[in-house]
Amino acid sequence: MTTEQAALEVDEDFVLADADEAEPVAEVSKSNLSKRRTIDNLLEERRLKKQLDDYNFDF
Repeated sequence: MTTEQAALEVDEDFVLADADEAEPVAEVSKSNLSKRRTIDNLLEERRLKKQLDDYNFDF
């Protein structure tokens, strides 16, 4: 183990993204989240229907 610290290279040409460029990403993530919630709800409904079908109603 050495006591030297490695020099970090810094990219001087780094440019921050404009606010206009960030909005489409937010829209995509919102639509992806909406799609995921829809899929989760459908899977939950399917699971509950299967449980009802498997349940023995004869007492």
